[in-house]
Amino acid sequence: MKLSIIIPTYNEAANIARLLQDLFRYAGDQPIEVIVSDGGSKDATLEIALQAGASVLKSPKPGRAAQMNYASGFANGDVLYFVHADVGINQDYFQDIERAASDGFEAGCYRFRFDSNRAILKINSYFTRFNRLMCRGGDQTLFITRKLFDQLNGFDEYYTIMEDYDIIIRIWKIARFKIIPKEVTVSARKYQNNSWLRVQIANLTAFTMFYLKREPASIALKYKSLLDYR
Repeated sequence: MKLSIIIPTYNEAANIARLLQDLFRYAGDQPIEVIVSDGGSKDATLEIALQAGASVLKSPKPGRAAQMNYASGFANGDVLYFVHADVGINQDYFQDIERAASDGFEAGCYRFRFDSNRAILKINSYFTRFNRLMCRGGDQTLFITRKLFDQLNGFDEYYTIMEDYDIIIRIWKIARFKIIPKEVTVSARKYQNNSWLRVQIANLTAFTMFYLKREPASIALKYKSLLDYR
Protein backbone atom coordinates (compact mmCIF):
# COMPACT_ATOMS: atom_id res chain seq x y z
CA MET A 1 0.00 0.00 0.00
CA LYS A 2 1.18 3.49 -0.85
CA LEU A 3 -0.35 6.17 1.35
CA SER A 4 -0.88 9.75 0.21
CA ILE A 5 -1.27 12.07 3.20
CA ILE A 6 -3.07 15.31 2.37
CA ILE A 7 -3.05 18.26 4.77
CA PRO A 8 -5.17 21.35 4.04
CA THR A 9 -3.61 24.46 5.57
CA TYR A 10 -4.24 28.13 6.19
CA ASN A 11 -1.80 29.95 8.47
CA GLU A 12 -0.68 26.77 10.25
CA ALA A 13 2.96 27.76 10.93
CA ALA A 14 2.49 26.99 14.62
CA ASN A 15 1.41 23.40 13.95
CA ILE A 16 2.71 22.09 10.66
CA ALA A 17 6.32 21.33 11.62
CA ARG A 18 5.35 19.02 14.50
CA LEU A 19 2.77 17.18 12.40
CA LEU A 20 5.13 16.62 9.47
CA GLN A 21 7.93 15.48 11.72
CA ASP A 22 5.63 12.92 13.34
CA LEU A 23 4.22 11.70 10.01
CA PHE A 24 7.66 10.99 8.56
CA ARG A 25 9.09 9.61 11.80
CA TYR A 26 6.23 7.24 12.52
CA ALA A 27 6.11 5.97 8.92
CA GLY A 28 9.76 4.93 8.92
CA ASP A 29 10.53 3.26 5.61
CA GLN A 30 6.89 2.77 4.64
CA PRO A 31 5.81 4.20 1.25
CA ILE A 32 4.17 7.54 1.94
CA GLU A 33 3.93 10.91 0.28
CA VAL A 34 2.87 14.04 2.16
CA ILE A 35 1.11 16.86 0.33
CA VAL A 36 0.31 20.20 1.94
CA SER A 37 -2.49 21.98 0.10
CA ASP A 38 -2.55 25.63 1.10
CA GLY A 39 -5.42 28.07 0.93
CA GLY A 40 -3.46 31.32 0.91
CA SER A 41 -1.43 31.36 4.12
CA LYS A 42 0.13 34.68 5.10
CA ASP A 43 2.57 33.14 7.58
CA ALA A 44 5.50 30.74 7.11
CA THR A 45 3.40 27.59 6.63
CA LEU A 46 4.70 26.84 3.13
CA GLU A 47 8.37 27.45 3.93
CA ILE A 48 8.18 25.22 7.01
CA ALA A 49 6.39 22.46 5.08
CA LEU A 50 8.98 22.49 2.30
CA GLN A 51 11.86 22.35 4.77
CA ALA A 52 10.21 19.39 6.51
CA GLY A 53 10.08 17.41 3.26
CA ALA A 54 6.44 17.77 2.19
CA SER A 55 5.23 18.57 -1.29
CA VAL A 56 3.49 21.93 -1.30
CA LEU A 57 0.60 23.05 -3.49
CA LYS A 58 -1.19 26.38 -3.66
CA SER A 59 -4.85 25.59 -4.15
CA PRO A 60 -6.53 27.88 -6.70
CA LYS A 61 -9.62 27.85 -4.50
CA PRO A 62 -9.58 28.28 -0.69
CA GLY A 63 -11.58 26.09 1.67
CA ARG A 64 -10.77 22.64 3.05
CA ALA A 65 -12.92 20.69 0.58
CA ALA A 66 -11.44 22.48 -2.42
CA GLN A 67 -7.89 22.24 -1.11
CA MET A 68 -8.17 18.52 -0.39
CA ASN A 69 -9.72 17.81 -3.77
CA TYR A 70 -7.00 19.78 -5.50
CA ALA A 71 -4.23 17.86 -3.74
CA SER A 72 -5.91 14.53 -4.49
CA GLY A 73 -5.34 15.23 -8.18
CA PHE A 74 -1.58 15.11 -7.57
CA ALA A 75 -1.60 12.16 -5.16
CA ASN A 76 -0.10 8.84 -6.28
CA GLY A 77 -1.21 6.61 -3.43
CA ASP A 78 -3.85 3.92 -3.63
CA VAL A 79 -5.10 5.13 -0.22
CA LEU A 80 -5.59 8.80 0.69
CA TYR A 81 -5.30 10.05 4.26
CA PHE A 82 -6.71 13.47 5.10
CA VAL A 83 -5.26 15.09 8.21
CA HIS A 84 -5.88 18.51 9.79
CA ALA A 85 -2.71 20.43 10.61
CA ASP A 86 -3.36 20.74 14.34
CA VAL A 87 -3.98 17.03 14.98
CA GLY A 88 -1.60 14.87 16.98
CA ILE A 89 -1.23 11.80 14.77
CA ASN A 90 -1.24 8.22 16.07
CA GLN A 91 2.19 6.64 15.87
CA ASP A 92 0.79 3.46 14.30
CA TYR A 93 -1.17 5.23 11.58
CA PHE A 94 0.41 3.49 8.58
CA GLN A 95 0.04 -0.02 9.98
CA ASP A 96 -3.49 0.71 11.23
CA ILE A 97 -4.69 1.98 7.87
CA GLU A 98 -2.97 -0.82 5.98
CA ARG A 99 -4.61 -3.40 8.25
CA ALA A 100 -8.05 -1.82 7.91
CA ALA A 101 -7.74 -1.69 4.12
CA SER A 102 -6.60 -5.31 3.95
CA ASP A 103 -9.63 -6.26 6.07
CA GLY A 104 -11.91 -4.80 3.41
CA PHE A 105 -12.63 -1.37 4.87
CA GLU A 106 -12.50 1.25 2.13
CA ALA A 107 -12.63 4.21 4.52
CA GLY A 108 -12.38 5.03 8.18
CA CYS A 109 -11.07 7.25 10.94
CA TYR A 110 -9.66 7.25 14.47
CA ARG A 111 -11.26 7.98 17.80
CA PHE A 112 -9.94 11.13 19.45
CA ARG A 113 -8.82 12.45 22.79
CA PHE A 114 -8.25 16.07 23.80
CA ASP A 115 -4.90 17.53 24.79
CA SER A 116 -6.45 18.36 28.14
CA ASN A 117 -7.04 16.48 31.39
CA ARG A 118 -10.45 18.06 32.04
CA ALA A 119 -12.71 15.20 33.06
CA ILE A 120 -15.77 16.49 31.22
CA LEU A 121 -13.93 16.40 27.87
CA LYS A 122 -13.49 12.66 28.29
CA ILE A 123 -17.25 12.39 27.61
CA ASN A 124 -16.73 13.66 24.08
CA SER A 125 -13.74 11.40 23.59
CA TYR A 126 -15.64 8.33 24.78
CA PHE A 127 -18.41 8.73 22.23
CA THR A 128 -16.03 8.81 19.25
CA ARG A 129 -15.88 5.01 19.43
CA PHE A 130 -19.45 4.80 18.09
CA ASN A 131 -20.25 4.80 14.38
CA ARG A 132 -22.72 7.68 14.46
CA LEU A 133 -22.50 10.93 12.54
CA MET A 134 -22.63 13.12 15.65
CA CYS A 135 -19.55 11.25 16.88
CA ARG A 136 -17.49 11.99 13.78
CA GLY A 137 -15.42 15.00 12.70
CA GLY A 138 -12.54 15.96 10.48
CA ASP A 139 -10.17 16.16 13.44
CA GLN A 140 -10.37 12.37 13.69
CA THR A 141 -8.61 12.18 10.30
CA LEU A 142 -10.04 10.22 7.36
CA PHE A 143 -8.56 7.48 5.24
CA ILE A 144 -10.24 6.43 2.02
CA THR A 145 -9.18 4.31 -0.93
CA ARG A 146 -8.41 6.15 -4.12
CA LYS A 147 -11.01 4.06 -5.93
CA LEU A 148 -13.79 5.00 -3.51
CA PHE A 149 -12.75 8.66 -3.38
CA ASP A 150 -12.96 8.90 -7.17
CA GLN A 151 -16.26 7.02 -7.18
CA LEU A 152 -17.66 9.66 -4.81
CA ASN A 153 -16.14 12.51 -6.86
CA GLY A 154 -14.25 13.61 -3.78
CA PHE A 155 -15.41 16.20 -1.30
CA ASP A 156 -18.41 18.31 -2.22
CA GLU A 157 -16.97 21.81 -2.48
CA TYR A 158 -20.40 23.29 -1.81
CA TYR A 159 -19.72 22.48 1.84
CA THR A 160 -17.31 25.17 2.96
CA ILE A 161 -18.00 23.84 6.45
CA MET A 162 -18.93 20.27 7.52
CA GLU A 163 -17.52 18.78 4.31
CA ASP A 164 -16.28 15.81 6.33
CA TYR A 165 -19.79 14.91 7.50
CA ASP A 166 -21.15 15.06 3.97
CA ILE A 167 -18.56 12.68 2.58
CA ILE A 168 -19.00 10.23 5.48
CA ILE A 169 -22.74 10.06 4.79
CA ARG A 170 -21.97 9.22 1.17
CA ILE A 171 -19.33 6.66 2.17
CA TRP A 172 -21.77 4.85 4.47
CA LYS A 173 -24.18 4.31 1.58
CA ILE A 174 -21.78 2.23 -0.50
CA ALA A 175 -18.78 1.09 1.59
CA ARG A 176 -17.61 -0.30 4.92
CA PHE A 177 -16.35 2.32 7.37
CA LYS A 178 -13.79 1.46 10.05
CA ILE A 179 -13.37 3.29 13.35
CA ILE A 180 -9.82 2.39 14.33
CA PRO A 181 -9.84 1.59 18.09
CA LYS A 182 -6.97 3.96 18.82
CA GLU A 183 -6.81 7.71 19.21
CA VAL A 184 -5.48 10.85 17.63
CA THR A 185 -5.07 13.95 19.78
CA VAL A 186 -7.06 17.11 19.09
CA SER A 187 -6.85 20.59 20.53
CA ALA A 188 -9.07 21.65 23.41
CA ARG A 189 -8.47 25.36 22.71
CA LYS A 190 -12.14 25.86 21.81
CA TYR A 191 -12.98 25.08 25.44
CA GLN A 192 -10.55 27.62 26.88
CA ASN A 193 -12.94 30.54 26.39
CA ASN A 194 -16.21 28.60 26.21
CA SER A 195 -17.97 26.31 28.64
CA TRP A 196 -18.47 22.65 27.74
CA LEU A 197 -22.24 23.23 27.47
CA ARG A 198 -21.79 26.26 25.23
CA VAL A 199 -19.69 24.28 22.76
CA GLN A 200 -22.21 21.42 22.72
CA ILE A 201 -25.05 23.86 21.99
CA ALA A 202 -23.03 25.34 19.13
CA ASN A 203 -22.31 21.86 17.74
CA LEU A 204 -25.95 20.79 17.98
CA THR A 205 -27.07 23.99 16.28
CA ALA A 206 -24.65 23.43 13.41
CA PHE A 207 -25.80 19.83 13.01
CA THR A 208 -29.44 20.83 12.98
CA MET A 209 -28.78 23.43 10.30
CA PHE A 210 -26.78 20.88 8.31
CA TYR A 211 -29.66 18.37 8.39
CA LEU A 212 -32.08 21.10 7.40
CA LYS A 213 -29.81 21.78 4.40
CA ARG A 214 -29.10 25.37 5.32
CA GLU A 215 -26.36 27.10 3.32
CA PRO A 216 -22.86 26.37 4.66
CA ALA A 217 -22.08 30.09 4.96
CA SER A 218 -25.09 30.50 7.25
CA ILE A 219 -24.00 27.52 9.37
CA ALA A 220 -20.50 28.95 9.75
CA LEU A 221 -21.80 32.39 10.68
CA LYS A 222 -24.19 31.01 13.27
CA TYR A 223 -21.57 28.68 14.74
CA LYS A 224 -19.04 31.46 15.15
CA SER A 225 -21.65 33.73 16.74
CA LEU A 226 -22.26 31.16 19.47
CA LEU A 227 -18.62 30.84 20.54
CA ASP A 228 -15.91 33.10 21.90
CA TYR A 229 -12.83 32.83 19.67
CA ARG A 230 -10.49 35.13 21.61
